[in-house]
Amino acid sequence: MFGVLFFILVVIGFAWWKSRPINPNPDLPVSDIETILNKEVHYFTKLSELDKSRFIKEVISFLNGTRIEGIGTEIDDTDKLLVAASAVIPIFGFPEWHYRNLTDVLIYKNHFNEDFQAEGRNRPYMGMVGSGYMNGKMLLSKTALREGFTNRTDKNNTAIHEFVHLLDKADGSIDGIPEILLAKQYSIPWIDLVHKKMQEIIEDDSDINPYAATDKTEFFAVAAEYFFERPDLLKIHHPKLYEMLGKIFRQEHLATDES
Repeated sequence: MFGVLFFILVVIGFAWWKSRPINPNPDLPVSDIETILNKEVHYFTKLSELDKSRFIKEVISFLNGTRIEGIGTEIDDTDKLLVAASAVIPIFGFPEWHYRNLTDVLIYKNHFNEDFQAEGRNRPYMGMVGSGYMNGKMLLSKTALREGFTNRTDKNNTAIHEFVHLLDKADGSIDGIPEILLAKQYSIPWIDLVHKKMQEIIEDDSDINPYAATDKTEFFAVAAEYFFERPDLLKIHHPKLYEMLGKIFRQEHLATDES
């Protein structure tokens, strides 16, 4: 009897959790959103006024369709907008794109471990795309989220990295070959270029984050960070990689816009 009652309570609790408002946060005026984005998101400042308007609309659409919650930490409107901007930046070349494989973004105060614990010594993760029972969820460190936008010279952005993994996952597998974004004629050239660039990293002959040499999946996400954070530098040091990423994300003139 107790077991049946417990099961019913679990089902009711889960149903309540799923039925919570998708965006429980008060709506921000567009003027406030623009002010925060202009202050915090360098990518946004380089857009034309027309593109800024579209970017804001996509940010609002993302916020309306995704729960963003702090886990053991307080988050503010800026944190939520940084998450939304991280989502929009990689897909800005695809105006009709929506993250259908994401429902929640969970923000931890700092690093966390594979059991999603934010306490203890062994906490190596700054970001993660959930799988299994955590499918549809993304986990981010608040510290890493903010650092990704305050440091504009290090070529790193954890939140963009995780959203690129989510894009990679949209074709059914996270394998570093974004079939949803990549035109068929570029698949083999992309794979060949990835292998070449990973070998350069292994031979210590590259300025790309060494984590990119882990596998093709991580290379794609790390290279995307570089592309969106320092397109000017990527174009100088890795022109073919810059060109290929420009085609994948349909943002071929990013370095030109940067200047």
